[in-house]
Amino acid sequence: MPEQPRPIPFTEDPARLDAPVLVTGATGYVGGRLAPALLARGQRVRALARSRTKLACRPWAHHPLLELAEGNLLDYASMRSAMQGCRAAYYLVHSMTGMAKDFAATDRSAARVFRRAAEAARLERVIYLGGIMPPEDDVSHHLLSRNEVAEILMDSTVPATVLRAAQVLGAGSASFEMIRYLVDRLPVMVGPKWIRTEAQPIAVGDVLAYLMGVLDAPEAAGRSFDIGGPDVITYRELFDIYAKEAGLMKRLVIPAPVLTPKLSSYWVGFVTPIPPSLGMPLIRGAANRVVCQDSAIRDIVPFEPLSVRETIRRALQKTRQHTVETCWSDAGELLPPEWLRCGDAPYAGGDVLGEAFSVTLAAPVDKVWNHVVSIGGENGWYCGNVLWRLRGVLDRLAGGPGLRRGRRDPHELAVGDALDFWRVLDLQEHERLLLLAEMKVPGDALLEFTLQPQGPDRTVLTQTSNFLPRGMLGLAYWWSTYPLHLYIFRGTLTAIARRLDAAIIDGPKWTTRKKGSSCKIFF
Repeated sequence: MPEQPRPIPFTEDPARLDAPVLVTGATGYVGGRLAPALLARGQRVRALARSRTKLACRPWAHHPLLELAEGNLLDYASMRSAMQGCRAAYYLVHSMTGMAKDFAATDRSAARVFRRAAEAARLERVIYLGGIMPPEDDVSHHLLSRNEVAEILMDSTVPATVLRAAQVLGAGSASFEMIRYLVDRLPVMVGPKWIRTEAQPIAVGDVLAYLMGVLDAPEAAGRSFDIGGPDVITYRELFDIYAKEAGLMKRLVIPAPVLTPKLSSYWVGFVTPIPPSLGMPLIRGAANRVVCQDSAIRDIVPFEPLSVRETIRRALQKTRQHTVETCWSDAGELLPPEWLRCGDAPYAGGDVLGEAFSVTLAAPVDKVWNHVVSIGGENGWYCGNVLWRLRGVLDRLAGGPGLRRGRRDPHELAVGDALDFWRVLDLQEHERLLLLAEMKVPGDALLEFTLQPQGPDRTVLTQTSNFLPRGMLGLAYWWSTYPLHLYIFRGTLTAIARRLDAAIIDGPKWTTRKKGSSCKIFF
């Protein structure tokens, strides 16, 4: 979507335009995308999170227009300090994590602290992203809490703008990941009542466009707006669209109207990596019809929102390429394990299966690198070439590219180059080569070579295979080809040593693992 022209600023003091905008929840799903989007438009940003270290890990953390701030929305002093000198603030936090016993009470307290600090700092605008309120009386606790926060922020001397959305769809969003895993893993699924409830989802990119568009729009001050995409659709229809875009057969849904939201949350937690503590509020919210009641926002921020089909198509592309910017559980107080240090959710990219072989060679890193970047095409794959060719034939029969594409140059590679049935996704000279599989395979496969010099004539070469299986077929594919992987990948490293005529000082050493996706693994 093309960037929209910036509206006429509402501030009466032009000097205030250079003041930063505070983004709370900057390590969260929406906040983690809004901050860099504002920076890209030339807006100074002060990003706030409970952990400054976690913030500093973001790829945009060293932008010259960015300030990092650490604080807690329940602590007035830290919020007052974070807002000092800011002209506006985005409120993009909530307590629906399963950690708080009463998330609604926590959200009320945080909103009141935020309102008090905003008034003391004399902000010119507060912008809050909440949820669409359905007209019926039986509304989920989650939606009621979001509306309560909106009322607290609106009852302030600081003008507030409230944007209310239904499901936010995008790679890594909880709603999208729930749909993805259910459809990927279940050719036949039980259909509780909530999958037939209508909603009006919106693409995360369109949410960002509205959040940025109302910042300097004077007519948005003190008002609430419903925001949504062009489609009013049920979860059942979302399942069908996802299946088609993912190249899967249409899923059979067996009606089960007696399946309660609590039981549904355990069912979702069993089938997907999303825990029931998060699944239950999502499902309870899905039981309400959340559709935009007006389109007034379109007059203030005019653009054409993405359709559900295009949104899912783009989200799938990002997921398959492992370029998911943020995910639902990025925000959190607990320090994640090492492989999650950049904030990826275990279900943002799913469970990654993989193995790695490493070998220490008596050769300089540049010579080892030359053989790594020459792999494939007419040069072959150094080990098991008959098996590689057989895999290429099978891929061609399945409609894939096979090995016929070869490579552009026998010795040079660049990002984006085709390499047999792989695509060069990342290349850092003398350090890393990352390949993304474009073969027909029930999942997403990556092959990575990394080099670490251990002196002028010693190099540690590691070959890593990562696989994100799609459904039970993907798991079956991985384990059925696992013995061949062990043979081929071990043999590749020893073959490189022979081509270099270099002694193997140590290895090959083999490791295997299963863990959630990580930006450290990929980017």
